[in-house]
Amino acid sequence: MTAVSASADALLPARRRRNRRRPVLVIAGAVFLGLVVPAAVFAPLLAPYAPDAVDLSSSLVGTTGAHPLGTDASGQDLLSRVLYGARTSLIAPLALLAIAALLGVTLGTVAAWHGGWVDTLVSRVTDVMYAFPGLLFVVLIIAVFGAGITTSVLGLGLAFAPTIAKYTRSVALAERSKPYVDAYRVQGMGGLRICVRHLVPNLARSIVGYLVVLFGEALMSLATLSYLGFGAQPPSSDWGLMVQEGQAAIVQGALLPALVPGTAIAAVVVAFNVVGVWAADRLGTRR
Repeated sequence: MTAVSASADALLPARRRRNRRRPVLVIAGAVFLGLVVPAAVFAPLLAPYAPDAVDLSSSLVGTTGAHPLGTDASGQDLLSRVLYGARTSLIAPLALLAIAALLGVTLGTVAAWHGGWVDTLVSRVTDVMYAFPGLLFVVLIIAVFGAGITTSVLGLGLAFAPTIAKYTRSVALAERSKPYVDAYRVQGMGGLRICVRHLVPNLARSIVGYLVVLFGEALMSLATLSYLGFGAQPPSSDWGLMVQEGQAAIVQGALLPALVPGTAIAAVVVAFNVVGVWAADRLGTRR
């Protein structure tokens, strides 16, 4: 008993350190995002240059007082482009997740509520969607409707919908079995009204937490499409497109045109993942 107690006491400092470290990372991620979002909103006020201002005499300039993050091959200021690009890089994932949530939550709720053949049909459809890699599915859509940020958002919205549908179905099944659902049915309330007014709102905390976790993946997927040339098109300042455009300068020894937007993507994705996992845990455990 003494040895067990001693070993347990020895573990307490390590556990406390881990518990302290986790909120610090969450706070750091939240502060970083709290700076990125206003910077994107006020980009016209903060950016020292227009994002499409070309100055060939300043091509591939390193960090200077006039260009704190350097310039690209066309002499465009990287700080200005990153600030303006944050708008597309942050708004597009929100639109993507809004489309995916609308479809996914609807399908998942319908499957959980009706059960039987409806549940089986929805499950088979989502399984078929899972059989195709998400990016490949989006590329097929782009091949039909053409490249562009709008097509990418719509395509990825469809690709993310099955994931949200499966998650919604799992939490809706548990919610549907609660006594208040039977109580409303006894009162004569219809299934649609119960779902819209009570069931789905009660799932909102868990679903929102899950969507926050997916935000980083959505941002990375859109950046990947832009990098491959299927998403945002020139002269956009989308971060993924900036990485693709800056790649050619690497052979000339200029790393900043690709490094700056790449670092922005990585930092925002990591920050959203850290904050998102914490938020999902908090939203998922509170009842």
